[in-house]
Amino acid sequence: MGRGRRNVLAVAVTVVCAVTVLGASGTAFASAGPDPAPTSTATAPAATTPSTPSAPPVTAPPDQDLEAVRTKLDELYHDAAVATDAYNAAEEKSKRQSAEVVGLSQKIVEQQRKLDELKDRAGAAARAQYRTGGLPPQAQLLLSNDPQHFLDGAGRVLEGERATSGLLQEMTRTRQDLQQYAADAADQLHKLEDNRKAKATAQKRIQARVKEAEQLEARLEKRQQERLAQLEREAAQQAQAAWLGTGILKEIGGSATEAGKKAVQYATAQMGKPYEWGAEGPKTYDCSGLTSQAWAAAGHPVPRTSQEQWKQLKHVSVKDMRPGDLIIYFGDASHVAMYVGKGLIVHAPRPGRTVTLAGAGTMPILGVVRPDAS
Repeated sequence: MGRGRRNVLAVAVTVVCAVTVLGASGTAFASAGPDPAPTSTATAPAATTPSTPSAPPVTAPPDQDLEAVRTKLDELYHDAAVATDAYNAAEEKSKRQSAEVVGLSQKIVEQQRKLDELKDRAGAAARAQYRTGGLPPQAQLLLSNDPQHFLDGAGRVLEGERATSGLLQEMTRTRQDLQQYAADAADQLHKLEDNRKAKATAQKRIQARVKEAEQLEARLEKRQQERLAQLEREAAQQAQAAWLGTGILKEIGGSATEAGKKAVQYATAQMGKPYEWGAEGPKTYDCSGLTSQAWAAAGHPVPRTSQEQWKQLKHVSVKDMRPGDLIIYFGDASHVAMYVGKGLIVHAPRPGRTVTLAGAGTMPILGVVRPDAS
């Protein structure tokens, strides 16, 4: 095997290996902590060894601060939702790029095989010429004593020249294609690496926000946790009442399409399953994982993230929405739910919660999109 072929095949093998590594989930990356600091083997004298200070006791916040706690939790989980959308977007890009890189590596192997075949044909032509004494076909014809043989051979010479020229041109094109595929594969690998870093960054941010929220909730006494849950319910009820108070429900009267009914049926069948960021079923979901899988089950695939659902799907007014439509929430489109009718939504709220029904007006509505718009 020639050196050039070994190099190209090595590129193809490297590409596939890199896809396997870079396309892997960022979970292992995020779970691995920083390298531990080196431990000195020297032992300080007992008399000078400082005592380890005890951790300060965890105290619950005053009851009057529970509303501030609720607001802080909302901020932390919202930030985690934004990071989740970034993680999901990077994950989707990584999947597409992995497939593209694998396809390019296959083309590299195919083009190398084609180039080898062309080289074999060129070598056969060179060996045939050597067997005739090394004389070019024109010289062989001029030395012939048979005029008819000369005329017949002249035609064959022209055909041979055209064939040789075509062979050389095809070899050149094949080499150029091979080089382009290798360059494209390298470019996609760089993008894949960038997306791996984006996933890892988003994952760290999600875990940090969720951990901070969990630690904040863990400081509460049981009675405070119950009071906090009550405050959350009251805030949701007030927001829903304000939304319904506009009379919007009297204007909403659209009927679900067959596909919309299937999407609603899928989404509501997941009620009670836990929220998990980055998940799209079947046991756990995040908000856009639930909506994207519901519409995929209905035969209308939609973008994976809430932000892309907002960007790519057809927008409809709130008064024109029908069951199965998706309601996008917050100014940054960081949350999505499915409208199921009668002013209600089904959604995967946040970490620590399960897929559930809620009022459509319990969060600030950015707009409504329709996955099965004609």
